Amino acid sequence: MRYCVLIIDGAAGWPLPGHGGRTCLELAQTPNLDAMASQSLLGMARTVPEGMEPSSGCACMSILGYDPRVYYRGRSAIEARSMGVPIDPGEVAFRCNLVSVSEGKMRSYSSGFISTEEARTFVSALNDNLSGDGVHFYPGVSYRQLCKIRGREDTLLADCTPAHDIHDQPIDGFLPKGPGSDFLRDLMMRSEEVLRDHPTNAERRSRGDMPATMIWLFWGSGRIPDMPAFKQVRGLAAAMTSGVDLLRGLAKMAGMEVLDIPGVTGDQDNDYSAQAIGALQALENYDVVITHVEAPDEASHAGSVEEKVAAIEMVDREMVSRIRDWQKDTLRVLVMPDHATPIQTQTHIGEPIPFMLWGAGFEANGARRFTEAEARSTAVFLERGHDIMSRLTN
Repeated sequence: MRYCVLIIDGAAGWPLPGHGGRTCLELAQTPNLDAMASQSLLGMARTVPEGMEPSSGCACMSILGYDPRVYYRGRSAIEARSMGVPIDPGEVAFRCNLVSVSEGKMRSYSSGFISTEEARTFVSALNDNLSGDGVHFYPGVSYRQLCKIRGREDTLLADCTPAHDIHDQPIDGFLPKGPGSDFLRDLMMRSEEVLRDHPTNAERRSRGDMPATMIWLFWGSGRIPDMPAFKQVRGLAAAMTSGVDLLRGLAKMAGMEVLDIPGVTGDQDNDYSAQAIGALQALENYDVVITHVEAPDEASHAGSVEEKVAAIEMVDREMVSRIRDWQKDTLRVLVMPDHATPIQTQTHIGEPIPFMLWGAGFEANGARRFTEAEARSTAVFLERGHDIMSRLTN
């Protein structure tokens, strides 16, 4: 038996009044997901325990079968593991977005989805100008960088707001507050001068692209938590494909192989076909392959119904269609978002999300489509989302 997990990041959401009260999953044309749903066990699961932050790190940890209440210590620590950045005693790490602020408002949490190559030029400049006092910046993917700080563990007490939570709002009310916040605010303000006249920004302005005007620090965390290896817990060899450091970091923490598939990104330009083909080919060597697709979540943060629906449809057309081609008696499949990201909020929420279990041993329970409403109608509910992996593999 082989096992395939497809995580459609942020695909779940709320009914949209301007679209007939339908969610993006309901608006999307998904013939492959719907065909599977009619043969599957559908239900709802709580991947974010009550009181915990509704981040992909927390939610995806649940999907992989690990209880976030035991193992989750913050998102930036997981990203540091992916990037090979150690966090030693006395050190802390923060997610460091390259953002675009204009007239005091957050215009883009991603500087218009800046390319990884352009972002690296900014990280180099930040290290040249701001890396004293125990501070160092590490390049990540696209707008997502990492800032490590030594000797200022008090910064973990600061109240920091994720950049994608404040789209088009004045930033003054959302700068870090509380203990340790002065240090973080100072770094953020000093970054403006470093980036203002950078040659890469001059090139971006000449093309009509958004400049990266400052850094935004949030999701601080300390040590990287230890988790038992997935193979030790499940007795199964596992691999993962994702375009973001967060999921690759989770894979490494769980002792999974990280697949390097050309064309896989964390944005709208992801090569869905290549990712699906590479993941299914990997099932020849691994018992479990987890495929994580970031694009629907990015569209949600941007508040774009059209882009989110298009991303879901691409997943259905280029990925789910290929999964269905496997022999049903040799493959078990789990499909689900990690969390909901409603268009109305443009950020993550911790509500339960739909899941679908398809393949050998799973009987249909009356659903017709893979949507939030259809999953709720089955009355199947998993309070502990980290039990879903046991449902799939046992």
